[in-house]
Amino acid sequence: MRILVVTQYFWPEEFFINDLVLSLRAMGHDIEVLTGLPNYPTGQFFEGYGYRGPYRQEYQGIPIWRSPLIPRANGAGWRLGINYLSFAVSACIRGLLACSRRFEAVLVFEVSPITVGIPARMMKFISGAKMFFWVQDLWPDSLKAAGGIRSERLLSWAGNLTRWIYRGADCILIHSRAFRDHVIKTGANGDCVHYFPEWAEDLYRPIALPAEAPERRLMPTGFRIMFAGNLGEAQDLETILAAAELTRSSSIRWLIVGDGRRAAWLREEAQRRELTKVHLLGRYPKEKMPSFFSLADVMLVSLKKEPIFSMTLPTKVQAYLACGKPLLASVDGEVSRIVQEAEAGITVPAESPQELAMAAMKFTTLGPEQLQTMGLNARRYYESHFSRNFLLSRLDGLFRKYCLDSNNGKN
Repeated sequence: MRILVVTQYFWPEEFFINDLVLSLRAMGHDIEVLTGLPNYPTGQFFEGYGYRGPYRQEYQGIPIWRSPLIPRANGAGWRLGINYLSFAVSACIRGLLACSRRFEAVLVFEVSPITVGIPARMMKFISGAKMFFWVQDLWPDSLKAAGGIRSERLLSWAGNLTRWIYRGADCILIHSRAFRDHVIKTGANGDCVHYFPEWAEDLYRPIALPAEAPERRLMPTGFRIMFAGNLGEAQDLETILAAAELTRSSSIRWLIVGDGRRAAWLREEAQRRELTKVHLLGRYPKEKMPSFFSLADVMLVSLKKEPIFSMTLPTKVQAYLACGKPLLASVDGEVSRIVQEAEAGITVPAESPQELAMAAMKFTTLGPEQLQTMGLNARRYYESHFSRNFLLSRLDGLFRKYCLDSNNGKN
């Protein structure tokens, strides 16, 4: 099947869509990618990229058509809006000029912004393809909850745009079951909404790290609770620091692996509070993550107390489960349900420092066998709900249902 993938973010940026594209090609699909110039998460063009391109590349033999855009800089305010809109406009032009061949499917990777749906709808129109819109972020709610947008006019515009894009999609994929009611309320046809979560890349698996591994030298002694990933507004870093204060006299070490808009604030705040058991290890390539995970006793996921976040399933959850680690979840809704269903850890309500601290302390009282059981449960749950082959088979079935079966019905 000829598939055009439309995504603002792509290799060498580290997003799940890179792995999905390779997986679809391995299944025999003919894939091309329409994307932007890489600038996430630093906000600056990656080395070797700029306004002069390159605009035509290949990723392991897959054609890439890049569109110019204004880099996101610090990822705040008007600059982020310009980043979103510049890609939407330029990708329409680039798609029209460069990707004019006929496709059977246009697959849209929407991690934010929703504006990626604008060039996708245009490509659907000019190529005659079916449009598969993969919702990773719920607009306009995420603008308000994570982006701090309060303008009713802007939120109304974003809501109208979202409805227009949803109604133009032939199939809407949702990465969390809890998204279903929201996307239908926002304009999607309920019969076309299908659950399709992400898997963790194959590198995420339980490993035994060698004694001489350099990651070991970064690890403090004590009971290690590790948070990995983006450090932004949504991650509720305030609650993590408050819990660290409450467990100051314990053996617990709070390890933060990652980077993001609030990394500087987190470092300064931890120093101001003299939280010597909060360790900011910085950002590392994803290939290093299983090594770090293997040295943690428990993996932490936290999100703010917002209705939209209670519906969200951060991809780090799949990575934690795949690596067979116990989970400590400071979040409401979908993530809490999964951790409890998997019997893979302890959950507490979002934005509850006292309960987070108590849960962390409870982990320290568990024996190695109990922690190991939680880890084994996590891995088993991952294999039965989020494995690559299982999910790829589901996606391939949806391609056939909406593209091949639909075309056969016309003949």
